[in-house]
Amino acid sequence: MQETPCEKIKIFTTGGSIDKIYDLHASDFLVGSPQVGDMLREAKVTVAFEVEEFARKDSLQITDEEREQLKRLVADDSARRIVITHGTDTMHLTAQALSTIADKVIVLTGAMQPASFKDTDARFNVGCAFIAVQTLPAGVYVVMNGRVFDPFRVKKNTGSRCFDNV
Repeated sequence: MQETPCEKIKIFTTGGSIDKIYDLHASDFLVGSPQVGDMLREAKVTVAFEVEEFARKDSLQITDEEREQLKRLVADDSARRIVITHGTDTMHLTAQALSTIADKVIVLTGAMQPASFKDTDARFNVGCAFIAVQTLPAGVYVVMNGRVFDPFRVKKNTGSRCFDNV
């Protein structure tokens, strides 16, 4: 049996905790460059992927206009399988805004702790999203904590630092 190559996966990054770094000059955490490409290369992922930075923002700073820009970018991209790294506070709102895009598998994921931290969920969430985007039917999903969520039925639970169905 001959193995068929997987489609290239397009990854758009928006910032969020997953990309936060400590800035010594500011004495604060700032959104840095996208970490997802390095994470996937370090994990020896063999599926072709391309990373495109859309924004470097905390998700609370993403506007509805930017969500519409991202929606146009995703809809116009030739890739059928899309992963979006996003801050966790408004990830569900961006996923909802993308929900009218047809014939693509779109998975949003992020992290409660920066990818640069030793104690982070970033690598696991990105790995889960990468598998989900290859196996789920067309639609928009939020993937966090080893679970796949409907963007209209998910809520961030800050107490447990996980996502829950609503």
